[in-house]
Order: sequence, then structure tokens, then C-alpha cells
Amino acid sequence: MVIEPFVRPPEDVLPGQATWYASTCRQCSAGCGIIVRVINGRAKKIEGNPLHPLNHGKLCARGQAGLQVLYNPDRLQSAVRQSGGRGSRKFEPVYWDDALQQVTDKISALSDPGRLAFLGGMMPDHLSMLSTLFCESLGAPPPVLWDLHSALEGRATAARLSEAFFGATELPVYDLARAEVVLSFGANFLETWMSPVAQSYDYGLLRQGQFGGRGFFVQFEPRLSATAASADEWIPVRPGTEGYAALAIGRIIIEERLGHVGSLRPLSVMYQDVDVGEMAEASQVPAETLRRLARVFSDADQAVAIPGGSLAGHSNGLASMLAVQSLNVLVAQIGREGGVFLSHPSPATALPPTPRVHSFLDVADLIRRMKAGEVDVLLVHGSNPAFELPASAGFSEAMARVPFVVSFSSFVDETALQSDLILPDHTYLESWGYQVPAPGPSRPVVGSQQPVVAPLYDSRATAEVLLALAVRLGGPVAQALPWSDEADFLQSAVSELSGSSLSAFAAETPAGFWALWRQAGGWWSEKEIPREPEVTAVVKSPLAVSEPKFEGDPQDYPFHLYPYPSIALSDGRGANLPGLQETPDPMTTASWGTWVELSPEAARSLGVSDNDIVRVSSPFGSLEAPVVVYPGLRPDVIAIPVGQGHTDYGRFAQQRGSNPVSLLAAVADPDTGALAWGATRVRVEPTGGRRELARVESLEGAGRETLR
Repeated sequence: MVIEPFVRPPEDVLPGQATWYASTCRQCSAGCGIIVRVINGRAKKIEGNPLHPLNHGKLCARGQAGLQVLYNPDRLQSAVRQSGGRGSRKFEPVYWDDALQQVTDKISALSDPGRLAFLGGMMPDHLSMLSTLFCESLGAPPPVLWDLHSALEGRATAARLSEAFFGATELPVYDLARAEVVLSFGANFLETWMSPVAQSYDYGLLRQGQFGGRGFFVQFEPRLSATAASADEWIPVRPGTEGYAALAIGRIIIEERLGHVGSLRPLSVMYQDVDVGEMAEASQVPAETLRRLARVFSDADQAVAIPGGSLAGHSNGLASMLAVQSLNVLVAQIGREGGVFLSHPSPATALPPTPRVHSFLDVADLIRRMKAGEVDVLLVHGSNPAFELPASAGFSEAMARVPFVVSFSSFVDETALQSDLILPDHTYLESWGYQVPAPGPSRPVVGSQQPVVAPLYDSRATAEVLLALAVRLGGPVAQALPWSDEADFLQSAVSELSGSSLSAFAAETPAGFWALWRQAGGWWSEKEIPREPEVTAVVKSPLAVSEPKFEGDPQDYPFHLYPYPSIALSDGRGANLPGLQETPDPMTTASWGTWVELSPEAARSLGVSDNDIVRVSSPFGSLEAPVVVYPGLRPDVIAIPVGQGHTDYGRFAQQRGSNPVSLLAAVADPDTGALAWGATRVRVEPTGGRRELARVESLEGAGRETLR
């Protein structure tokens, strides 16, 4: 028997007895509900919360790996500065009071509050609210919210699509569970796109034959992803022309008067500039295939078309997404079961809606200001731009011109290494918070986040840091952030929900509601309340036939580069977790590295095979990695998973593989400003080298490096 003595025993725990805490997962921005088993003050297991209406007790591999964030040996254990200057890797502890005073002095000394900048990723909603209040009260610009994961899933473009199509800022929700036919254009909804656990759950309902069949699902994308492999048909469309295929299907429905929703004449104006033959030729999808799918889609009682993911990663991203969304109008599936709804906004005025992700051009403007010497203090939370942005964007060079940089990272990542101070945030298993899922389920939801264990180290919640800075700065900042601590802020913010008639549980007092909110893992409506959108005048104008543009001369760079988010590592934020590094890619079974996927035709033309090392070059950079010959790929496309290539970020991530983002052009969709991460062409050259990849097929684990 092992005896684990308590040095500081929690008040509500009996030795040897498990306690389950409900909270919210923060391994991505979906906001799934979780329950955490805690024994003797230590978190032992994370599972999905069966009560939560978003994920229904299910959880993905990244959510399960949350304990490795909490107990990671490379976590910073206190506030630090680099005694040898930025990038020296010579860290020394700093007392929190001294660190806070240094930040206070730097902010107070600003000649203009506009010279402070806050760059954040997809932060928890409560931290987004507090950081926005903090900046506004100072007179500084609001936080710029951007990270690579949201760019790869097309979150900013999806918000613009919702605004253009429905006149709303909330993200659309696609009712997979009650659909009969699904056409997905670039949305890998069973992997990393938007809310993959909730979507996988709904996909399971689709396949269970609730309408007398198992549903019909078609995936349009250049690479056979895990989502495409689950489809009935995979259409290997030419990169950037997914919208052309959607336009052709819509034109066919209009021309042949397909479906059973009445006259389509009022909608025909949308397709007046569309020629089916031209669209088929440009997308390289046979016209007969498009006609067959148009009939299947229009004949179904409940059909839905889903735009997203790689569709948004091109210079014509918004135009393509509008073309796909218009298919749902043609079959009258806006606001109908099996169709399209809108996410619910925050149900309480004290809980502002989740702020919209900024565009790449917004980040580029911040980089311009930094290079011009217009930023004196930079605060960075939840984003690693030195790793996540294309090297050609020049973020690292711009950051070097900022006199004072503070990172709130719990780990020494590439951006934190170039900071003056690192004030490590608690992990999400040690923190308070709330989350309004976006996209969310068919009812209002506010997920709760609470500490499941006492903080392991001398870290501090970033929300607490902002509140402490407000006290030190005084004046309007202290008035705007009057709460004594993070829990006090949260309790006052959610108290408005206690009197809601929609609540799934009743509480007679605010204190009672506070207890029930934490016990349940959040607040949500007892009944489903699907939010039906109204279509704007966008359906009264011709849809744009917008040609994708690519960086790189096709003669010198004959392949399209298709960087895709790793199902385990996401955009690289999971690379410091050994459990996720060990997780094999579902399509290639490779792990612990970077690889270049080539079609069999491309591999033969280059004279390479599995594990041969090739050099991939774009006009903006190059990398070397071993080959995986992958039949599920167009011959004119090479695919590389995103997530590896860290130069820092801990022992499990450091110096492992290559970062394909370094190859990308820093270009954007002119309609949205979103990063056109699919708009770069490359060439591939054999190097003559060879390195065995760690793959499931190799029972000896050949190629797996020794961990130190």
C-alpha cells in the first residue's frame, strides 16, 4: 500500500476517496465539458461531462492529455526574467510583487496609452472580457486575438460569412445529427475543425439511420483526411476551387429545377454568371459527378452543405464559403432540422459575447506598428506568433524593436524566449473561468471552469495579474476592474443567470446557484432552442466567381502546398505533450516527427519512396523531411502536417521535425484579411538522404528518437 501524505489537505477531500470536479476543457477553443477525478489532491483522469449538452460525455485525445499539461516537467514554476537578455535561455526567478511593479512602471511611463499592445490567442471568455476592459480603461487599443489554430479552421472567415449571409456575428451551426445528405467542402469536422467532439457525436447520430438509412456524406478536399475517409465519397478537388464545385451544383439545381421546395426563380440571379462546364473544368470535378451530386442533394428532405477549413485558406476564401452556404438556401435548409442554425450568444449582459477572432491583416498591422517603433509594451497570452506566423510576416524582427515584452506562457515557447518577463499563467485545471461555446449546441450554454487541484507551482492566473495591475495603476483602470480576485469577478458575472427561467436547475439564492453552476459544469437551457437565422439580401446578387491566386511560379514551384493541422498536435500547441506526440496520425500512422506526403505518381516522377528525405522549397523558405507515399492525395499537391518544428517549448517538442508554416507566403484573402495559408506553391527535390519515420507498421519503433 502506498501512503500519500497531505502537506496541505484540501478541505473537501477524504484521504483515498475520489472526488470528481466538473469544468471546461481548454485544449482547444470548442469549450467541451469535462469531469476530473481527483484523489488525495492529485488529478488522475479527465473524462467528458455526460451532462454537458455540447459534447455529451465524449472527449478527444487532446482533452484526455490535459493532465500532461498540468504535470508537465517543463512548466515554469515561477515568474522569471532572462539574466542574459532576450533569447539567452538564462532564467532567474522574480518575486511576483517585483514583476508586477515592473510592469506597472512600464505602463505608467507610456507617453501614449496607444503604445501598449495586447496579442492573445483564443483565450477563455472571462479573460477576453478582463483584458478588453483593461485595455479600454487605459485608452489602449483592444486586444488583437489571433492564433494559427483559428486560422487553419477558418474561424475569422466563418464569422464574416455569418455576418454577410445572416447579418449576425455568431458562428453558424450545421445540424449533422438530423441531416440525410451532407456535402462538406474542406471542413474536417471529425478532426480539428471548430467543435470536433460535438460534431463527431452528431455524425454518429447521422450514421445510425434515424431516417431509415445511414445518411450520405461527400467530402470535397485535395487530401484524403480522416474526415474524408469516413465519407461515402471523397472528391479530390483542385486546391482553391471548392467554391467552383459548389457554384456548379447550385447552377445545376437552378437549370434543371431540381428539388421540391417550390420555385427557384427568385434565386436564379445568384448563378447568372456561372457556367457549369467552366466550373467543372476549373475544379477538375467531372460535370456528370456534379450533376449526380446536385440531384442527390436537392432530392433529400434534409440536406446540408458545410463550408470551412481548407476552403477558407485561400485568397478567394469568403467567395467560396458564400457559394457553399448558398446551396443551403436553394434547398430551403436555413433554420430547418438537418440544416443551418446560428450559435446562441451569451444569455447574460454581464457575460459579453465571445470576441471575434481578428484577421491576419490585423496582426500584420500590429507588426507594422511594432517595426515602426509605435509599440513600447507588448503583452502576449495564449498565442505563439514567433512559431505560428509565416516567417515572411516578420514578427520576430518586429518584436525585437519593442522595448518591453511580457509573455504569460506556462512554458518557454518561441515567443516567451524573446520576452523580457515571463509571468506563467495557471493551467486550465488550476483556474477559474467561463466559456460560451462557439459554435455551440442548439440551446444557450455557459460552461464553468474551476480549479480541480491547488496550483502546483508559484504561477498566477493571468486574470489575477490584470486585477493586481489595475489596483497598482489606480484611477479609471481600478474602477473598470473592481473585483478582488478572479473568483469574485466570476461569481458576480454569472449571478445574472440564477434567475433565468430557462435554467436546467433551480437555485433560490446566488450562492446556491454558484454551487450548482460549478457542480454541473455550467449553465444551460433545459430545452433545445434552435436559433433560426434570417438570410440577408446577399441572395439577391450574383455570386462571385473568384479565381484563387497562388504565390510562386508554377514552372519553378509545380506543387500546391497543403499544410494541415495535426489531429493530435493541432497547430503545435500539443507538441510538448508526449502522449500526443506518441499518438499516430490516423491516415499515415506516423508520429514523433514531420513528413512530406506525396502521391504515388509524384513519388515516381521524383524517384523517391517512403522515408527518403526531400527538400521542400517555396519562395519564402525551405525544409527537409522524410517522404510518406500517400495514395489519398492529388498528384499536384504535397501535404505536410502542422505542429512540429519547435526550437523551444520543452523537451518533447524541441528540435523535432520542421515547421511548414515557415514556407508560407504572408498573404491574405482581400475580402476578409484572413491568412491564405493554402496559397503557396513549392518544389520538391530529393536529397539522397534517408531516415526511418516512427510508424505503427514498424513494430520495432524504428525512427523514434530517444527522449532526454
